[in-house]
Amino acid sequence: MSSTPPDTEFALVTEPFRPELLAHCYRLLGSIHDAEDLVQETYLRAWRGIDRFEGRSTVRRWLYKIATMACLTALETRSRRPLPSGLGAPADDHRVAVADREPSVPWLQPAPDALFGAGDPAAIVAGRTGVRLAFIAALQLLSARQRAVLTLRDVLAFRTAEVAEMLDTTVAAVDSTLRRARANLAQAGPVADDLAEPDALVRRALLDSYVDAFTNADLDALVGLLRADVELEMPPTPTWFTGRPAVVGFLGSRVLRRAGQWRLTPTLANGQPALVIHARTDEGGYRPYGIQVLTLIGARIARITAFNDPALVPTFVPLPVLDRPTGESGA
Repeated sequence: MSSTPPDTEFALVTEPFRPELLAHCYRLLGSIHDAEDLVQETYLRAWRGIDRFEGRSTVRRWLYKIATMACLTALETRSRRPLPSGLGAPADDHRVAVADREPSVPWLQPAPDALFGAGDPAAIVAGRTGVRLAFIAALQLLSARQRAVLTLRDVLAFRTAEVAEMLDTTVAAVDSTLRRARANLAQAGPVADDLAEPDALVRRALLDSYVDAFTNADLDALVGLLRADVELEMPPTPTWFTGRPAVVGFLGSRVLRRAGQWRLTPTLANGQPALVIHARTDEGGYRPYGIQVLTLIGARIARITAFNDPALVPTFVPLPVLDRPTGESGA
């Protein structure tokens, strides 16, 4: 019999799976805050039920079963988490009236890579596509059951029989749900745009140039970094823009009014380049403002998703950033 205290032994066998369970819950829920809560609930349920664990499956699969069922229960009373691009058509003229913020909408949230990163087996199985914003947003279009089956089978590569056991259903039911989920996901459009990203050196140079242009309110420099069909969305604001003239026009007239107004700290979110945003205060300091996630195609920025929610910043600030801190120019 082991001389290790029960709580210590439980932690030893279960804690290694926490990062990947967090990524799994995030895929299902679309909220990093909700995912953290559900992972905590998963471990509480597992700790209470460890005496009933009979070893007929691996500890990992047992934890995934608990986490998935907890998420499915939570989703029974929660609305899907959209981005503005999932709710209405874009504007191609920056002079349109911008809608008021909609804090009542449960918007999709970004997730810092460092919270799961290498601990997420989907990084090996499905590459970064498994946490890309486009993929997470597309998952929101599926029913909760379809999300669960598709992520367990196609992202995490569990066998059909294993998924059936986790969800207390049949192999035939899993196969049927998976077919519907794949068909619905295909209708949502491409979700693997990371395949067109530039290499690391080009990506880093592009990010540095974007930080410099943004912090110095240099619209001419910004124009050269954006694709002609660039898109900008800013939850919790429902209005979003498409096309370089509209995006640059909006940023120039509403956001980048003077140098030093913003401080940008590079990081990674959803397997993509991202920035922690702080806004300058009247007193000369900086306050948390939100997170920007950039989608790159080739050597240009194809989409700017600006999550203007200060509550997201603490999730990112303590985490490692990219090689060299930037974004202080003009501050």
